[in-house]
Amino acid sequence: MKTLVFVLLSSVCTAQQTDQYTQILLSKKIGKEVKFYSNGYGVVVNAESAEYGIVDSTGVITYTAPAKNEITHLYKDRFIVKIKDGDPKGKMGLIDEKGNQLMPFDSQKLSPSWSINQRLISSKNGKEGIYSYDGKEIIPYSDKIKFAGENRFFVKKDNGWLIYDADGKLKSDREFKENLHFYKNKVYFPTGEKQGEIIDNNGVTLNTISSNNVDNIGGYPFLITKNPASNKYGIIDAQENRLADEIYDEVFLGTRYIYFIKNEKINIFSKEAKKVYSTDFDYVKSLFNDLFSTQKSLRNPKMAVIRINGEIVVPKEYDNIEGVKIEGNDFIYLVKGNEQRLLDKDLKDVLEPGYQIEKIFPNSLILKKEGVFYKFSATRKKYEKLKNVASIKENGIFYYPQNMFPAVVCKSKDNLYGIIDENGKEIVPFIYDDINSFLPDNEIIVQKDKKYGVTNYQNEPLKGVEYDKFSVDKDGIKLTKDKGTEYLYFTDSRSDNKL
Repeated sequence: MKTLVFVLLSSVCTAQQTDQYTQILLSKKIGKEVKFYSNGYGVVVNAESAEYGIVDSTGVITYTAPAKNEITHLYKDRFIVKIKDGDPKGKMGLIDEKGNQLMPFDSQKLSPSWSINQRLISSKNGKEGIYSYDGKEIIPYSDKIKFAGENRFFVKKDNGWLIYDADGKLKSDREFKENLHFYKNKVYFPTGEKQGEIIDNNGVTLNTISSNNVDNIGGYPFLITKNPASNKYGIIDAQENRLADEIYDEVFLGTRYIYFIKNEKINIFSKEAKKVYSTDFDYVKSLFNDLFSTQKSLRNPKMAVIRINGEIVVPKEYDNIEGVKIEGNDFIYLVKGNEQRLLDKDLKDVLEPGYQIEKIFPNSLILKKEGVFYKFSATRKKYEKLKNVASIKENGIFYYPQNMFPAVVCKSKDNLYGIIDENGKEIVPFIYDDINSFLPDNEIIVQKDKKYGVTNYQNEPLKGVEYDKFSVDKDGIKLTKDKGTEYLYFTDSRSDNKL
């Protein structure tokens, strides 16, 4: 059996490793468990003494906390320390990687506001304040502070709420009776029957509504209205010009279109044309260029491609139709029985006859013809034979979206498993008896000589091939060897869970 050896950590290769792998190597190097490693630092935990410390990428412990102090990795070289000795509620403070205090220990609770420019909410004595990750006071302690959307807080003083930005600047003198939440920097604020204001995140009134019941402004400057008597929906623009009467039963917002259902038929409102188009279908899905695929239903078990005006441009005879983006260009993938087609933006066939589509990646496809596998460029119409691939292991993923690692498990002509990427490059070598992947997670179970281990799409040996069995849940992988078990948490195949 081939043995997987854990290499010693070095500053030369650290940048090429995932944070998870570096964390594993650090734990082995210093003989203590390292947790929450990211961006050059992690938290080290001594299981025997329950002491916490901070470790850098070379294995140097830069700071050790006093006994019964708990460290949480906040961001890069910033950490929250909780003193658990003495005060039953504990005291918390903010430090850097060397233990220098940025916020002094106090009877406070520190909660990160992840979406707002590295800001902390400090809760103390029934008040709340905002601090930067450098420990600088941004907004003084106030009655209450609420996250209000991108780069905005609502701050309660006395009985009113005021808008502040992440730099602590008051954006408006206007006081609100309640805190609001800005969506795309806007919010609708009702002021009476059929009356209200659309306010931006500086407290400025963009539009005044005087004669409509506004239900949703997510499609601004197009506003969904609702008749409270009939519970029917319609559309106005921000100047209250009526664009669609309140006659529709349901409404769904899209990027370019707003979809209305009336009498179980879909109607499409084009934001560009400012017009509603009716169809004879239960529902449709936007493809591109005002093209839509119809969706299956009991009345319509087959699918078609239509234009926004209802014209059928691909007959209603397909079992599946999907819009896919390959090499930055739009295509339509169609299935009818065993037949597959790939159409370009002009609805022309892309593939030569006889090729079967096996996988669609963001920048290429894997095809099969007469038992031979090919990498295919849809824009250059170029076929490249994958010489060592005998079969592809199915994993339920046919089309790999942009947020998923583009790779596939294959079997070689020597009956050994490995993984290739979308370019046909071998990223996990063909040396295993079996491989199990769990997309979109980065961890992969490899099997050799009835033993199991874990690697990833960077081919980093996270766990040696030495375990007797494994099981998987939604959070990670449980590995068993003899009578002992170990657990490895999943990480996303793209993000690697950066802090």
